[in-house]
Amino acid sequence: MKIIFLGAPGAGKGTQAEIVSERFGIPTISTGAIIRQAVKEGTPTGIAAKTYIDNGALVPDDVVVSIIQERLAAPDCKNGFILDGFPRTVPQAEALERMGIRPDAVISLEVDDEVIVSRMSGRRVCGECGATYHVVSLPPKREGACDKCGSALTVRRDDKPEVVCDRLRVYHETTEPLKGFYASLGLLLSVRGADSVGETTARTLRALGVKNA
Repeated sequence: MKIIFLGAPGAGKGTQAEIVSERFGIPTISTGAIIRQAVKEGTPTGIAAKTYIDNGALVPDDVVVSIIQERLAAPDCKNGFILDGFPRTVPQAEALERMGIRPDAVISLEVDDEVIVSRMSGRRVCGECGATYHVVSLPPKREGACDKCGSALTVRRDDKPEVVCDRLRVYHETTEPLKGFYASLGLLLSVRGADSVGETTARTLRALGVKNA
């Protein structure tokens, strides 16, 4: 299976991608991670990407797609893969198509904006050990303190409501149009995110045709 996961920030696509990856025995390809790896290994496309990164510029779509193409040629991708975080725009998806990279399915995790804002703004992180909590679903034993090391819990900048709302706006403007692109190819599978990770996983697997999920 070759799968792309779409969804707004905070929708849970990274979590579901990892679960499906384990279930099917195929790797999850994170765009940021493979760009860093290509730069580290000094591949031709990695060197090209480093030039832009060192100058503080965005890596162009054609370079990113070339790096992804290199990664997908690795032996562990022979039975399939999951793309998480790419493509982010229709031009990037079109670039994948031109390189002959077409998924078998595109999962779009659907979660209302209000729910995402609530989820992310309720998250608390320990500044020392990195443990994560949630004021509603996973509260610490003592308010404001980490259960593991006792250090103060903080709200990450990316989790502040105003920042989350801005990230959602960018998603709706630039990434959400991908749903129409892949729907036109008959590849889009919409999955309504549930309150629990387990139920969302069950819905995702059913959408992918896994029986008794």
